[in-house]
Amino acid sequence: MAEPVALVALMLDAAIGWPAWLYARIGHPVGLFAGLIDGCEARWNRPHGPDATRRTLGIATVLLLLIVAAGGGWIVQAAILRLCGPYGWPLLALLAFPALAQRSLFDHVRTVAQALAAKDLPLARQQVARIVGRDTDALDTSGVARAAIESLAESFCDGIAAPLFWLLLLGLPGVWAYKAINTADSLIGHREPRWRAFGWAAARSDDLLNLLPARIGGALICIAGGGGWRILRRDARAHASPNAGWTEAAMAGALGLRLAGPIAYDGVDHSKPWIGDGRAQADAADIHRALRITIRACLLLWLIAGLWAWLA
Repeated sequence: MAEPVALVALMLDAAIGWPAWLYARIGHPVGLFAGLIDGCEARWNRPHGPDATRRTLGIATVLLLLIVAAGGGWIVQAAILRLCGPYGWPLLALLAFPALAQRSLFDHVRTVAQALAAKDLPLARQQVARIVGRDTDALDTSGVARAAIESLAESFCDGIAAPLFWLLLLGLPGVWAYKAINTADSLIGHREPRWRAFGWAAARSDDLLNLLPARIGGALICIAGGGGWRILRRDARAHASPNAGWTEAAMAGALGLRLAGPIAYDGVDHSKPWIGDGRAQADAADIHRALRITIRACLLLWLIAGLWAWLA
């Protein structure tokens, strides 16, 4: 049996997450990547520069991130294994678990459900605005609930399934390289004119790294939810992202809801297709159902991590 680094990392994340007091004192490791990305963007992404030059500098930014994240992870992992040998795996798990987001995702989404259950729509809008990028000021109860569920479904992939996938496959270099690219995609991988060229490499790299984890995540949500396969097959590609639609369609099918649909960003309406063919009305109870499905899907990931360690 190999060392259960990934399984213990999942357990640590579920048990303690990244506490608010710790974040207030030292931030989070991804903040280092964000600082590097912001610095490169400020220096290299000239608004009136040629698109080809901006795209090339965006590629350079991604390569620099990979050198820092994967290279740093490899150096640290090699040093631990050299110094501690077979007894170094608990330290590897300790250094890997901040890349996972089971606890923080659950806590953030649950606060939205709690506010809706208390009939406090302004607070629910405020809480959901912390986890989605869309405009939330005009959302009704159903809009808030659907937004929370959509964020939960999408984040199951890029916050849990994908980092675990790369941790199992490549250890510390893999999981932190993934987090670096995913952070870059969230900051600069946008289609607006400012980022379209410079963020192209970040967006495409993130698409590639999430390709398999998104499909695995969608299947796990269907298994955990006891259904949703038909909607997964039909609507997974209805999303603008080549990956986010897989877990979102799975969740829509498992819950019997319609997700996505028309939304607004920065005051501009976007007519996005619906995912799912169930109810458009959602509430706090539906968020709690989605959380229970996500917990079961996470436990399936625990099982996979345990089997991986056993069979490796």
